[in-house]
Amino acid sequence: MSKPRSAQKPWPVMSIAQAHALMTRPGSPFEMEDMLIRGVKTRVWKHAPPTLREVFLQGRTHGEKTFLVYEEDRASFDAFSKAALALAEELVKQGVKKGDRVVLAMRNLPEWPVVFFGVLLAGGIVTPLNAWWTGTELEYGLKDSGAKIAFVDAERLERIVKRLPNCSELEKIYVVRSAEEVTHPRVLRIETVIGAVNDWHRLPDRPLPDVALAPDDDATIFYTSGTTGKPKGALGTHRNATSTVTAATFSPARNYIRRGEMPPMPDPKAQQKATLLAVPFFHTTGCHAVLCPGLFNGIKLVLLRRWEPELAMQMIERERVTSTGGVPTIAWQLIEHPARKKYDLSSLEALSYGGAPAASELVRRIRQVFPKSVPGLGWGMTETSATFTHNGGEDYEHRPESSGPALPVCEMKIVGEKDETLPTNALGELWAKGPNVVKGYWNNSAASAETFVDGWLKTGDIAKIDEEGFCYIVDRRKDMLLRGGENIYCIEVEDVLYQHPAVMDAAVVGIAHRILGEEPGAVVTLKPDTTTSEDELRAFVAERLAAFKVPVRVVFWPEMLPRNPSGKILKTELKKVFENPQEPRA
Repeated sequence: MSKPRSAQKPWPVMSIAQAHALMTRPGSPFEMEDMLIRGVKTRVWKHAPPTLREVFLQGRTHGEKTFLVYEEDRASFDAFSKAALALAEELVKQGVKKGDRVVLAMRNLPEWPVVFFGVLLAGGIVTPLNAWWTGTELEYGLKDSGAKIAFVDAERLERIVKRLPNCSELEKIYVVRSAEEVTHPRVLRIETVIGAVNDWHRLPDRPLPDVALAPDDDATIFYTSGTTGKPKGALGTHRNATSTVTAATFSPARNYIRRGEMPPMPDPKAQQKATLLAVPFFHTTGCHAVLCPGLFNGIKLVLLRRWEPELAMQMIERERVTSTGGVPTIAWQLIEHPARKKYDLSSLEALSYGGAPAASELVRRIRQVFPKSVPGLGWGMTETSATFTHNGGEDYEHRPESSGPALPVCEMKIVGEKDETLPTNALGELWAKGPNVVKGYWNNSAASAETFVDGWLKTGDIAKIDEEGFCYIVDRRKDMLLRGGENIYCIEVEDVLYQHPAVMDAAVVGIAHRILGEEPGAVVTLKPDTTTSEDELRAFVAERLAAFKVPVRVVFWPEMLPRNPSGKILKTELKKVFENPQEPRA
């Protein structure tokens, strides 16, 4: 048995600074240059695709290679491109003009990428909504974005159809894979435009819409919750997305450089790379870090109706999947599943994740169980168009607690309470800057002014940066928890709890979970002479918020919740309730 690479030679052979200098030198694929973006000097990838239209056109060059796999549906790159162009033509006929918002709300289906790129080619701003949202939340996204057209699957249509009278700007809805007869006057079947997935190859070729697109034009709105609980639309540009496309190939190449090797040249005869998508397309990770680079680089994307570990292992074996991941949950479930040895998972070359706290032992378990697979961890936000830092391979083995260094086009700094830049290894708020940072929040100038300062994004994360530039996320300044990659802002859940007639005081905190990172738990004080139960309160929240936001436990506190002198609830004290189940319950 061969020794791990890290044991074969000293690590590293080259520092991060040296590796970045070598990889970004003039004439290299990762060469950088400075540009003024909205008046701010910003480093950019010189050779990144100018817009997502060029990403689409590059995808067409992969021809008959398989691009999308979903159950028994398969589409080549060429078939996908025909469907996207057919949809773009339909949108132009429907009057979609540059800058119009088009909502996309559906589970991971082959139609999702078709809509995404069809909207962009028509000049629209594609607005993915969280498919786990309730009808109320989906209505908010439709109205806040001012969407002109929406594409939904049958489940999402059922949630919004009674709310359509409230969405006056929404002219048409296209439904995907509906088994019911479509009778609503504003609803059409998408199949009338593009047909069934396995027939996309029969569609005629169409020209690109005649729409002028530039790198800093608006392209996407991805919604992310705010500390007030109101979702905010992060307005992204074409440059934001294409910067992430370039970054997708940079970090793996850096691993080779750090160990003193040259990255291998692409081999057109090699087996096609394949990614099992275990995160939603409606997250920036699924869209910007997987879909767009996958299209650009000719990678097969294997989709699941929902994540099921054994089904995932079957698909890894059947499709010879080379990479998967998304959140640490995925890696843990593959490692610990009792059926794992029944399947041939030897094709796996990479297990990457982010979006939730990860136990430091995970990297060692990946190496132990999947010795050919390179573990990787990244940090990013909706506002950074997914990946901002990356830690992989031997770097991750040596610094498993770190999210890695920033990409060379990106900058990080740690800022103190008075907005002063703090020194190495000091704790403070992480600020981020780069060509992948969105331009602001849609239709929310106040939140934009508070969060974006002279090109810098105030992340709300408490972190430190070491001598070589590796970032360590320590805590979150915002009152938020992450459940398996899903943001849950505590105040949003607390607001719902306060709506219950028996609740006087409420606080939501994170309960540590080895697989998911953390789950929401609630501590409540009831009003005098009222009663309710844990099940009733959980059901009350479930009626008003998405399922992943519902507290997994509710503890009843016999008096007002503990507070500091300024009146702020001492959540550090309340977290102890879930560490010791014998703490007070009414």
